[in-house]
Amino acid sequence: MSLADIRREYLGEALSETESDADPFRQFARWFEQVRALELDPTAMALATATSDGRPSVRNVLLKRFDEGGFVFYTNYDSRKAREIADTGRASLLFTWRSLERQVRIDGAVEKVSDAESDAYFATRPLESRWGTYASQQSSVIERRHRLDALFNAARQQYGDNVPRPSWWGGYRVVPDEFEFWQGRPNRLHDRLRYMKERGIASESGGKV
Repeated sequence: MSLADIRREYLGEALSETESDADPFRQFARWFEQVRALELDPTAMALATATSDGRPSVRNVLLKRFDEGGFVFYTNYDSRKAREIADTGRASLLFTWRSLERQVRIDGAVEKVSDAESDAYFATRPLESRWGTYASQQSSVIERRHRLDALFNAARQQYGDNVPRPSWWGGYRVVPDEFEFWQGRPNRLHDRLRYMKERGIASESGGKV
């Protein structure tokens, strides 16, 4: 079987302007509530960034908070994604929720969350994850896997149950200026609603998947 033969029909419900919320944040919250019990990782989102000369990169991260201020995730400030955010000040997010044949794309500017907000979230992480923060220097090369394990054990011995948030780790907030809600539909005639800051909602159809 060739890859071209791998396909299925999309049978999602219609997505229309009249039945969608005029506020994209409320529309996102509505969809999120519908999928959170259906998806294994409902908060997983692809984060796309780029260098100042236009070289893109993408990876999955986890959404940790959203409200009308934006969408928050946490990472190492020395990672590749952090460097590219520093280069351009922008990012794109993509949620893919296969259970309901939906996607949400969010584009916007990126800002760091406050130290207090990062501290508060870091304190809620499992203890092992906090030790792991000190062991994992994202986007850097390590000699062997045992080196990572050794750094993890060193952090555990050094900090025990009282693990401070390192200064090089914290949160980012994507502040949207555009949303696109995508609903898979029969015959590849998919529904899309695009919200643009100060421009309202645009309804589109089609799109190959």
